[in-house]
Parts: sequence; C-alpha cells; structure tokens
Amino acid sequence: MRYVLPRLFRDPTAALVEFGERSQGQVVKLNFGSFRPYLVTNPVHVQQVLGDRSGNYVRSGEGLFWRPIRRLFGDGILGEGQIWSESRRILQPWFTARRVEALMDGMAMTIADAVAELDEPALAGRPVDIGAEQARIVCRAIMRALFADRITVAEALRIMEAQDAIATSVIPRVLLPFVPLSVPMPGDRAFRRAVRRIDEVLVPIIRAARSTAAHGDDIISTLWQARTDDGRQIDEQQVRNDTVAMVAVTTETTINVLTWLWPHLERSPEVASRLQEEIERVVGEGMVTAAHLPQLRYTRMVLDELIRLYPVAWLAPRQATAADVLGGVRIEAGATVLVSPLITQRMATYWERPEVFDPDRFTPERIRGRHRYAYFPFGGGPHQCLGMHLFYLEAQLIVANLVRRFRFRPRRPELPSVQLAAALRARERVELDLRPVSR
Repeated sequence: MRYVLPRLFRDPTAALVEFGERSQGQVVKLNFGSFRPYLVTNPVHVQQVLGDRSGNYVRSGEGLFWRPIRRLFGDGILGEGQIWSESRRILQPWFTARRVEALMDGMAMTIADAVAELDEPALAGRPVDIGAEQARIVCRAIMRALFADRITVAEALRIMEAQDAIATSVIPRVLLPFVPLSVPMPGDRAFRRAVRRIDEVLVPIIRAARSTAAHGDDIISTLWQARTDDGRQIDEQQVRNDTVAMVAVTTETTINVLTWLWPHLERSPEVASRLQEEIERVVGEGMVTAAHLPQLRYTRMVLDELIRLYPVAWLAPRQATAADVLGGVRIEAGATVLVSPLITQRMATYWERPEVFDPDRFTPERIRGRHRYAYFPFGGGPHQCLGMHLFYLEAQLIVANLVRRFRFRPRRPELPSVQLAAALRARERVELDLRPVSR
C-alpha cells in the first residue's frame, strides 16, 4: 500500500480501518517510509499469528510498540521468553474463573458502596465526570480485592494519572518506531516524569510488603513468595515490573471502555431500555450480587459490543523469528507483523454495519457463525490477557449498580472521539447529569 503516514496522523482510527478495508483481508505491506510492517486482518491469519504459530511471532522488546512500553513495564508478565513464562505461571492462579468468582461477593459490596457516593452530586444537580468516577470505583474494588488495600485509592488514582500521561506520551514513538531511543522526541520528558511518579508510589509499598509477604494473600505478596523455575526468589525489579503491569491491566480496560457506554445508551434508547429492564428484573430491590451475574446476559452482550468498537489493547505487533508464509505472502525473518482488533473488529468484510452499536451481534447463534478471531479484544493464544474474566464480571457489577440507581443524560450528545494511545481511550471527557431512580 502507498505511503500511509500522513493519513495516520490526520485521523488514525479511520486510517487504520481504511487500511484494513482496502486490504480486503489480504496480508499487505504498509509503507511508513523506512519502516514497512505487514498488516494482518483476516481472522484465519490472525489465528496463525496469535495462536497456531505464536512461537514464531513474538513480542520483541526492541520492536514496534513493545520498545517504548518496555521502558515502563520492563521484563515480566508483559514481556516474552523465560521471564514472561515465570511471571505468567506465578500470576495465573489469581485469574482463574474459580478464583475471580470467589472475589465477586466482596467486590460487589465495595462497588455498591462506591456507586452510592454518587447520590450526593445527583441530588445536588451537579454533573459528574463519569471517567473519573469510574476510575474511583474501579480502583477501590481492585485495590481491595487484588492488593489487600496495600495500595490506597488515592495512591491508585495517582498511578492512573501517570499511566494516562504515559499512554499518550509514547504515541510518537509507536508511530515512528524506527527512531532510536537516543534521539529525543515529543513526549519523552512526560514519559520519564510519569514513570518516576509511579515508582515513587509503588516501590516503597513493594519494599514494605516484603517483610509480611509470607502471611499475605494479595498480588504483591504472591510475587514476593514466588520462586523462579530454578528455585530462586524473584528480585525486587521483577516484583516492581509485574506489580506495575497488574495495576495497569486490572484497571485500564474497565475504566476506559465504560466511558463510551453512556453516550451510546443515550443514542440507542432501545438498547438502554432493554438493559434497564434486564437489570431491574434480575436484581429486583436488593443489592447486586455475584449470583445475579450469570443472568445478566444482555448486559454481557452490551459489554461485548462496546469492547468490539473500543478494544483497549488495540494493537498487537509481533516480530517473525523465522521466515513464514501467511495468506500466500512470504514473511521474512525479523519482519514486523501488525495485528489489530480495532481494525478487524470494525471491518465490513467481517461485520455487518460495523459502525452501528448493536449488542445483538453477540447472541449465541451469531457468535457460533463467526470465526473465533473476528473478535479478539483480549488477544489470543499464550498471551491472551489474564484479566479478561475479571473485566466482564467487574464491569457487569459496575453497570448494574449504576443503572439500578440512576438515569443518565450526557451533557454532550456526541460520542467522544477515539484517542490512540498505548491503550485506547476517549479523547474528550464525558460529563453526565444523574437522576436518582425513585423506588
């Protein structure tokens, strides 16, 4: 495809989807000047990259996207190779379906209490920044459930603020990956300041946790208790790397994705009505509990559609370790391959009217009729996100509590535009007027 960088800077979301549509599902080489990665959009080929041949397509620490991100997360659960394998083995027990579901009753109470604090601005007639409120709710739930309140909500919100700065500051390097790290670029200073702020918060907490880790039941204690494959205790740097990664992956998706929900419900009154009806019918007059979640089927469909349009992990670059052939195209060893749920999940080639917000795409019958990798917001294969199950259950609890308690009216009718950052997010704030539901 011809030189694409100018279009990518003008309107990155539209440009990316256009690249996908013009490829018609074929593997194509993009022209970013001296950098020419292969774009892979066909679900069959995506499965080969992320799943069937994942051993040949790795997350290179020196490649596109991963090089700037590695400066924050280091080696560990978001890396590759032996250290990633050890981190995954250590942390995976926290994210099994059984373990996550065991956390849900406590999380339900925490979320209900956090949502109830919105009564005050609702009764006073003050609008709320729903993104900021979701950050507060999510941080309270996650810091208690996974970190045993070792990290306070105030500290977690400071980390979220720094992560927002990092997510946007790395974009020049993501879009221009051929520029050496030794060459200064816009965003570098903001990135370094934000990393220092995260370490100022987390490193003292990590160090203090070491002395009590033997009796702790939280992620930081688990990391300190862990041993490498050859029996050594993991060092402080790896505990730091994996703690930073776990704070990010257990909060960002829920906070960012739900921001788009409320404008979409305003624009889709039938969806809003069905969602309200289900939640009121299933939950009734009592508190939302973990027992209600399997019955909130339409709520889950709404979340599926939301994350189809706004997959937070929107780009999954890989580097070929050996030559291969994808879709009849030869991929040379060392080449970069781009896989993007943002592109595939918005392509008319695979989705009918992809621009329309339609939760009914996710009925069981329609799911069965689609390729597994037409929809992969949490990645796939050995690197599939550990927090996927946690996201769905936590997001259902938050949505059910908010919808039961309030009616919402966005102050702006427009959908917030998409900001491509290290993790996808809304460019504009979403302010809502809240009206308590009388009971």
